[in-house]
Amino acid sequence: MSLQLTSLDRKFIGWSVLFVVSQANLVRTLGSAAPRVLEGQTAFSARAYTEVLDKMDAEEKVRYRRHFYLDFVHPVIYATALTTGVKRLAELTPMSPTTRRVLTTAPVAAAAGDYLENAVGLYLLDHREAITDTTVRATSTVSVTKWVLALGTLGYLSQGFVRVWAKAPGRR
Repeated sequence: MSLQLTSLDRKFIGWSVLFVVSQANLVRTLGSAAPRVLEGQTAFSARAYTEVLDKMDAEEKVRYRRHFYLDFVHPVIYATALTTGVKRLAELTPMSPTTRRVLTTAPVAAAAGDYLENAVGLYLLDHREAITDTTVRATSTVSVTKWVLALGTLGYLSQGFVRVWAKAPGRR
């Protein structure tokens, strides 16, 4: 039996590969500053956020700043990969219109949140006087929500595709 990839399969694979390359490039660019990103995204006070920035040396701050420019492209890549995956899974398995709508909206909302988070993070890097509890809490809430939406969609897709592949002819 030969595997026939559809046009949507090829798009999904292509966007997924592009996501992995983009993610790897972000990690490479961040280098030793990479752990600080998650710390900053989950800081819920001005003091905690400032401490994250203070942990960075000059080179890490340069890397941190540089990553933002790459991260202004990354959200559209993961949102497109995830929404393409939802479309393909919906072709392969029954999915209610509500579930499909939620799963196609979640990555777009996550990407929008990512853009907001990036803009604020880049601004705060040069405007430390703007780091307030309110700003940090709002931005961290957006960050955590972004992660939940994107990873939730990925989790749903992963379990859905595993089920489809497990039922594929020749797998029994």
